[in-house]
Amino acid sequence: MPDFARRMADQLELPFLATLRELELRDDEQKSMANSTQQARNRDGSFAVRSPPLPPQPVLLVDDIVGSRWTFTVAAWLLRRHGTGEVWPLALSSLGRGQ
Repeated sequence: MPDFARRMADQLELPFLATLRELELRDDEQKSMANSTQQARNRDGSFAVRSPPLPPQPVLLVDDIVGSRWTFTVAAWLLRRHGTGEVWPLALSSLGRGQ
């Protein structure tokens, strides 16, 4: 996704920062979990901010696929905690509710 997000930022004439990094690749897919609590726990602690503090401007957070929405929730919380303004999530595709 970083390459796509960088090209999108260039086209929109926005600054690009590869701010988040995944700490560990988790084998369990969000959609295979029984409930939202399990999904939240699966994403909690799986990301870190590369270089805090972050600029206080709004952020466009881009991901390829959204399913449970917990990745966006955890990522947005981290970004806000480290100084960004509003976080606007953008997914290129959705698995749909309940999938």
